[in-house]
Amino acid sequence: MKPSLLICLLLLILFTSGCWDRTEINDLAFITGSAFDLTEKGESLLTLQLAIPTSSQEGGKDGKSNKFFVLSATGKNVSDAFEKIQKKSSRRLFTSHRSVIFIGESLGRKGINDVLDVFAHDPRQRLKTYIMVVKGAEAKKVLEAQYPFDQVPMEAVKELETQQSEIAVTLRDFFIAASSQGINPIMGVIEAETEGANQSIPVFKLSGAAVFKNLKLVGLLNSYETNGLNWARNHMKDGRINTELPNEKGSVGMVVTHANRTITSDFNGDRIKFKIILKANGTLFENNSALNVNRPQNIALIQQSLERAAERQVKDAIVKLQKRFDADAIGLGRELYRNKPNEWKTIQAQWDRKFSEADVTVDVKLSISGAGMAGPPLQLNEKEIIN
Repeated sequence: MKPSLLICLLLLILFTSGCWDRTEINDLAFITGSAFDLTEKGESLLTLQLAIPTSSQEGGKDGKSNKFFVLSATGKNVSDAFEKIQKKSSRRLFTSHRSVIFIGESLGRKGINDVLDVFAHDPRQRLKTYIMVVKGAEAKKVLEAQYPFDQVPMEAVKELETQQSEIAVTLRDFFIAASSQGINPIMGVIEAETEGANQSIPVFKLSGAAVFKNLKLVGLLNSYETNGLNWARNHMKDGRINTELPNEKGSVGMVVTHANRTITSDFNGDRIKFKIILKANGTLFENNSALNVNRPQNIALIQQSLERAAERQVKDAIVKLQKRFDADAIGLGRELYRNKPNEWKTIQAQWDRKFSEADVTVDVKLSISGAGMAGPPLQLNEKEIIN
């Protein structure tokens, strides 16, 4: 090899090796949660929850160490507020470990386009981060709460979301729904409560779903209605159905282990009809009646009562979406877009009105398994049991 070529190769290795632009972990401030609010003056209020490194922790009250701290700033927009918080931190703010993003209800009702724009253009933002609306309060209040069960409160919120007992929506989910035809995006809802004798222990509570239209919050569904929405959206997982049996025979409850949904549509002149067919399997987890569920006639009665209860639950959610929000959070329009594209083109521009006027029926078919293991109520004697 020529000496000149060898020298060039050595110089190339010298200038390209090593991590000359790396950032040491000790120079980073890890953001675990972000909250976006709107001030009375209409400015953006940004709050960040930052994890405290183990080596930096000091003993607090009762010998306990603080695991996090909170920084806030207001600005003309979100980016301006973020830069102000950066000036308060001796370390570079790092977003990739963030678990949850919170939106204050007042900001949500004004519109969140400016907030979402930050996440759309910054490659450092993780689209798997959960996004939620804080009901009836500033979003920063959730970040400031001292949660008793987890070192960092945002880990507790993340665990609540991963249970998927209600609505769990990530940034990616929201972006997809917001940019899709025939469906309005939703978010999970959270609120803080206090527990304990002295009402001083903060507990986070999942509180239903937030429905958006044109990137503005148009209404909230409670937990009961959200379960019905999950059924209609084909997102039912580990759901529960409770109902009172006819003729004051007691109450029963069922846990859903598997569910699926199909939707049929029919155009009749200017009217559109939808039929949502829901099928689910599950087991009884509660039988506060005198019925012996080993008997086929009794299990049939329970099954019919639970089917009617599920139908009412789904229908209540649909009516609220149609008559109060004018927002298709179920995705009925998306079903038309996918399965009847020609018809969809003719009504796409008027879909808000068409959705609110559509005739939607719900049919639920349940299959209860494992009822024989429950048997008759153990707390009743033979004379009280209904066979």
